[in-house]
Amino acid sequence: MKFIVEDRVFKTLEGVCFAMVAASNIDNSQEIPEIKALLEANIKECEAYFEGKKVKESQEVSYYRDAFRKMKINPNKFMSSIEALLTRISKKKGMPSINPIVDLGNAVSLKYRLPIGAHDLDSTNEDFYVRYARPDDTFIPFGSKEEEAVEEDEIVYATGDKIRTRRWIWRQSELGKIGKDTTRVMFPIDGFTENKEELLKARDELADLLKKHFNCKVQVGWIDQDNPEFTFEV
Repeated sequence: MKFIVEDRVFKTLEGVCFAMVAASNIDNSQEIPEIKALLEANIKECEAYFEGKKVKESQEVSYYRDAFRKMKINPNKFMSSIEALLTRISKKKGMPSINPIVDLGNAVSLKYRLPIGAHDLDSTNEDFYVRYARPDDTFIPFGSKEEEAVEEDEIVYATGDKIRTRRWIWRQSELGKIGKDTTRVMFPIDGFTENKEELLKARDELADLLKKHFNCKVQVGWIDQDNPEFTFEV
């Protein structure tokens, strides 16, 4: 299976890059107290970090707000996933435990203040693309069963004509949602050359924690304009 970023995306989002983690042979059906504790600790740390600060004015979020403007998306109307997450935490609304894989991704996302997606690979046999939307693409919003059309000028995550994430990192689809039966997962960590160091730290820590808590097979990769594909076996 491959994760491929089309050339046009790099032209729109200068310096965009992706730290990649793929994992298989996962048992996501059992509670893992250590992961819950890690999530809770990182929530508290994040709350303290943003005390008296505005999330949208933070350096960590500025990269994504600038990128949304380049895509002609109003970041105040459509928050990137990381801005929405950090805003929730900064308001001390907390975050419920969902399942070990989702909790782990969220914990690392909060620690490094980076957007980390999680896609169930059992939901497709097709390669993943980051590309511009096409006329026949469809999207099922998270929590819904109804398909909706996608604007053609959007950068999206896609497998075939199924959109996995709209407006780049705005909202994931119901398709590929992580559940207790999930055994294979791909985690893309989206960023830019300016925060590359943090991307690599988050990737490596996530990979290590997956091995530690799930005893699973893990592969890591890196995508940028000079290396637009990540091939992984799961």
